[in-house]
Amino acid sequence: MTPATLQRRDTVAVLHLTEGENRFNPASFDAIEGALDDVAADPPGALVITGKEKFFSNGLDLDWMASSGSSEAINENVRRMHALFARLLAMPLISIAAVNGHAFAGGAMLALACDVRIMREDRGYLCLPEVEIGLPFTPGLAALITAKLPAQTAHEMMVTGRRYTAAEAITAGIVSESAPEAEVLDRAVERAAALAGKPPAGIETIKRGLHGEAIALLEGFTGVQEELAGRFG
Repeated sequence: MTPATLQRRDTVAVLHLTEGENRFNPASFDAIEGALDDVAADPPGALVITGKEKFFSNGLDLDWMASSGSSEAINENVRRMHALFARLLAMPLISIAAVNGHAFAGGAMLALACDVRIMREDRGYLCLPEVEIGLPFTPGLAALITAKLPAQTAHEMMVTGRRYTAAEAITAGIVSESAPEAEVLDRAVERAAALAGKPPAGIETIKRGLHGEAIALLEGFTGVQEELAGRFG
């Protein structure tokens, strides 16, 4: 099964992440980037990103990175994650994360890179656990997080590694609403359809004005330091 598939639902494109914990590795990046290329070639009115079963995404594929055998491969995998987030931040349409389950680390940041987040209400956590393994955030990732969250929430997520339920995430300003498992995707598509059709050039200009620093830092990522790359191994 391909790690990601694209479905069209009237004016909304739905990017389904379909492989287990939906971790980021070369195969998943190829599939996601290919789907976003299709979106760019034939633009829908809006985009929804969702996962499968109990996982939205748990971020970087640390097992793959540990077995890759080189810091170059690790850096390239992390670079592609940064590029994906930059692309979503500047995308000339409304994007909604339908957070159907666990969203950890890079998976949580994937949700943050979207414009709106709707989370499953009965199961799953949203969390930035990097502090638990002593892994600092790159400048681009830190800029993404602080651009999208209230200051106190960003501090708590990054410094404590707190796991948020849907109700807690709403209170903290991380997600806008929650829905039962069976309704998360349909609710996201419904909301995306209501927001579709805005002039693409205007949306992109506004997003770049809002998130220009984060986009520039994400696009300018050149690699993790050698000693940090080793921690993935």
